[in-house]
Amino acid sequence: MSSDAPASVRLRPVREQELAYFDQWVEPDIDVFNFFGFRTGRRLREEFQQTGLISEEAGTLLVLLGDEVIGDVGWHKQPYGPPGGAGYALDIGIRLLPDHRGHGHGTTAQRMLADYLFATYPIHRVDAGTDVDNVAEQRALDKAGFTREGVLRGAQWRAGAWHDLVIYSRLRTDP
Repeated sequence: MSSDAPASVRLRPVREQELAYFDQWVEPDIDVFNFFGFRTGRRLREEFQQTGLISEEAGTLLVLLGDEVIGDVGWHKQPYGPPGGAGYALDIGIRLLPDHRGHGHGTTAQRMLADYLFATYPIHRVDAGTDVDNVAEQRALDKAGFTREGVLRGAQWRAGAWHDLVIYSRLRTDP
């Protein structure tokens, strides 16, 4: 790549020396849609020691622009039907640092994450939910190939109130 070529978005596993990146997300003014209360990093560090933040149940990858960490993406199992029988989807989420929002990086990262999950897990569906007021994320999911399915009323407790979520999905068979 030439020196004047734009940096590209990529995903990769978290390295131990990068765990401090997650400490900044404890402040509510960084991202109002992803603040779920003050938390310590102890649990995250314990999980990193056990799984490297990637397991069969859940995972976290860093979003990089060139070599700069600009955010993270994550996923967890979302069961549908009775345990152990009917299957599951993987539910994804993203956080980008404020200076890197609005440039298409979230769209690219979420498209790449869905592609990775379909290539790695025996799933047919990737879910993504976002607050009804998070119009930027809704646009990013549309552009990343997700289909808007509807609104889940009062589905998420955040900032002292229940919030409605817009649910999106991408199926393995989607173009």
